[in-house]
Amino acid sequence: MNKIQQIAAALSLLPVAAALIALPAQAAERPTCPVPTKAEAKRSADSKIDKPARGATAIKGVRVNHIPKGFTYGTVAVNKHDGITEYGYQWSDDRDDVDRKHRSLWVRVVCWPKASKLAQLKNGPFEVGTFSGETETVKIGGRQVLTQEGDGALGHGRYAGWVERKGVVVTVMASAPLVPELSKIIQGIRL
Repeated sequence: MNKIQQIAAALSLLPVAAALIALPAQAAERPTCPVPTKAEAKRSADSKIDKPARGATAIKGVRVNHIPKGFTYGTVAVNKHDGITEYGYQWSDDRDDVDRKHRSLWVRVVCWPKASKLAQLKNGPFEVGTFSGETETVKIGGRQVLTQEGDGALGHGRYAGWVERKGVVVTVMASAPLVPELSKIIQGIRL
């Protein structure tokens, strides 16, 4: 084989080499939406309680970089229905839910394929934590969010949500004592 044939043969392999090199990069891409493992779904169904509460990586595929102090326990929540998956974690202290000093933080990811705009959250198919009250669109923690006061089902405080990317919604419910930290909480959430 002469040098020209060797070069031609080597060049013909470049598309194959490029495809092989691209595979690791594609494999490293983040999943479309964080989904719970079977073990997490079982923990949720069994109402398992974590004492102490889990930390920044309590939700697989999500990092909550700012978790206020003072939580004594936590629980994972998984709910699958109507083609969507709701997956979250709630941090709480030992005070009664009706106590205005009760500290609670709930971060949830909703895998909802139709979600693409903030306005859709008002009619979102969420089982718990619907945006049914008086909502407003504001910027919190560098994100454009839909927000409302917490209602009876959610408890007292502030509820916020946004579309992270097509098909992925994130919601945060912070009890009244944590509302001053809501901007840091939202800013610190990474998928």
